[in-house]
Amino acid sequence: MTYSLRIADIPINERPRERLLTYGPKVLAAAELIAILLGTGQGPGKLSAVGLGQYILQELSKHQREPLAVLRDVNAAELMQIPGIGPAKATTILAAIELGKRAFLSRPGERTVIDSPAAAAAALSQDLMWQNQERFAVVLLDVKNRLLGTQVITIGTATETLAPPREIFREVLRQGATRLIVAHNHPSGNVEPSNEDIGLTRQLLGGANFLGIPLLDHLILGDGNHQSLREMTSLWDEYPQGD
Repeated sequence: MTYSLRIADIPINERPRERLLTYGPKVLAAAELIAILLGTGQGPGKLSAVGLGQYILQELSKHQREPLAVLRDVNAAELMQIPGIGPAKATTILAAIELGKRAFLSRPGERTVIDSPAAAAAALSQDLMWQNQERFAVVLLDVKNRLLGTQVITIGTATETLAPPREIFREVLRQGATRLIVAHNHPSGNVEPSNEDIGLTRQLLGGANFLGIPLLDHLILGDGNHQSLREMTSLWDEYPQGD
C-alpha cells in the first residue's frame, strides 16, 4: 500500500481543505473531496484521509467499473465492506452524495419535466421498481411540472405498506412543491390496483383539493412495468384537480 502519507505531513497550502478554500472545489481530485468528508483516515496500513479516499475509489473501480458511477448508487452496506469505512464514514459519504443529487435537481433550467406517467415512473424507478418490499413515494413538482425531487414516504413488508395522507402532504408542503404524483410498488410485479389502492387514491384526491395542490396521478410500479390510475380509472373525473 502506497497511501501512507499523513495529512499532517502535507504542506499546509497543499492540504485538501486549504486547497478548496483557496481555489474552490473544482480543482480537487475525487479522493481529496472524499478526504474532506472523512476528516480522518485509517483502513489498510493506517491510511491518511487522502489515502483512504484513493483506496475507496480503487475498491469501487474493481471489475472495470467507473468509481464515481458506482458511488452515485452505492449503499451503506457496500461502503462498509471497504476496510476503514464504518457506519459514521459511510453515512457521511451517502449524505454528501444525496445532497449533491438534490442540489443538481434543484438547479433552475436543469429540471426534468414530468409530462407523462412514463416520465414519472422513470424518476421513481430506482426507489420503487425492483424493490422486494412495498414502498410508497411522492414525486414533487413545481407549477410547470418540473421535477423538484422524489421522496420515499413509507416502507412496508413484502406485501403491505402504509401511506398516511398526513405524511404525504406534510412532505409536499415541507419541500414547497405545488403539484405532486404519488406512487408505490407491487413486489409481485402485478401492477393492477387493489381496492385499498383505489380507496387511498380517493382520500388523496380529496386532500389535494382541500389544500389546492393538484394530485396529477397515482402510479403502481413493479417488475419493469407501471400502471397509471389516472388513465385506467374515473377518479379524476370524480375529483377534478384543476390542473
